[in-house]
Amino acid sequence: MTGRLQGKRIVITGAATGIGREAVRHFVREGARVVIADLNEAEARRVADALGGACHVVRCDVGSEEEVKRMIADAVGWLGGLDVLANNAGLQYAGYVTDFDTALWDRLMAINVRAHFFTAKYAVPHLRKSGRGSIINTSSVAGQRGAPGVTGYSTSKGAVIAFSIALALELAPDNIRVNAVCPGWVDTPFNAPAINFMGGVKVQDAMIKATVPMGRQATPDEIAPLFVYLASDESSYMTAKVIGIDGGAYS
Repeated sequence: MTGRLQGKRIVITGAATGIGREAVRHFVREGARVVIADLNEAEARRVADALGGACHVVRCDVGSEEEVKRMIADAVGWLGGLDVLANNAGLQYAGYVTDFDTALWDRLMAINVRAHFFTAKYAVPHLRKSGRGSIINTSSVAGQRGAPGVTGYSTSKGAVIAFSIALALELAPDNIRVNAVCPGWVDTPFNAPAINFMGGVKVQDAMIKATVPMGRQATPDEIAPLFVYLASDESSYMTAKVIGIDGGAYS
């Protein structure tokens, strides 16, 4: 099936690499026009250039309210409106709580939590104008069930789940849906801090084989189709849901 997102106008944060990059590719393949908002402007432009005129890049630090406000205005101006907001920007740090640096904790909360508030604050008025909308928030299996050494990360991703459910109930009368995606282990550089904390790739591989029923990590292109579904009208009656995509790790 193609054209599932024909005419959809999408903003996605944190899409220069990993899951976000694959989501952009899938969005464009299905007919959407996409604004990529990322701090890594050079890499974001490489993604956009590879996909042609369906993409527009806005450099944005999602931890800054003023930059997010400007980014949404720029995006809506280029798109001519807004149908979908995908919050995918995130950070990961690892460390035991007794040793964890307060500045890193604050940065996790700024990028993994507060940024979702900023983007929603400035995107929702435009989603209301479209008469419908979908907000896709990237949480994590770590937000559903924590683990030693990722207390800060798990806390931030758990907050995304709570925010998504509350916002979904708040926006349901406006026909704006909000759902949270919770990937498990995905083979991207994003997980490097956790892997280093665990003691390296061999330790990670053994842990995944022991705890993930499917016995392996996902690839980003296995996660991206869920973003397409949530952005599409196929999910028009789905809101306030926390959707795991983790090889059976959290059941």
